[in-house]
Amino acid sequence: MKTFIIWFLDWFYKPFSNYLSRQTFRYAACGGANTVFDIFLYFVTYNFILEKQVVDLAVVAISPHIASFIFVFPVTFCTGFLLSKYITFTESNLQGRIQLLRYGITVLGSIVLNYLLLKLFVESFHWYPTVSKIATTAIVVMYSYICQKYFTFRVGVTK
Repeated sequence: MKTFIIWFLDWFYKPFSNYLSRQTFRYAACGGANTVFDIFLYFVTYNFILEKQVVDLAVVAISPHIASFIFVFPVTFCTGFLLSKYITFTESNLQGRIQLLRYGITVLGSIVLNYLLLKLFVESFHWYPTVSKIATTAIVVMYSYICQKYFTFRVGVTK
């Protein structure tokens, strides 16, 4: 599967080769696919699984837009890490467990940004939750790329 995905992306890379590095193109393609997957899962969870209802856990009640994020997160965490490690940042010589730890730290920052921005957009700006998720994602993607390239999967580190 890895070989096919890389071949497929590299085939589409040719027209962009004068404008983007191969790694940046792969990040954009993999990140874009994972983002679309994330938004799709969020939409389905919010609208059809939770049916836009508050999740009452007896101890705390979680708004449906935040609960949807919490339910979707573990899935897209795994797909994002695997795509980053095996498709985008293949040149990193850090051990996989170090990459996973650093990816987790980076994603923790993404979670905080996601939470704060969703709360702001939905509860303060009164935007629709799916639109809020899309705007939040655009901001978080920029943060994530910088962290992954220069921290999580950096090259030239021996351990």
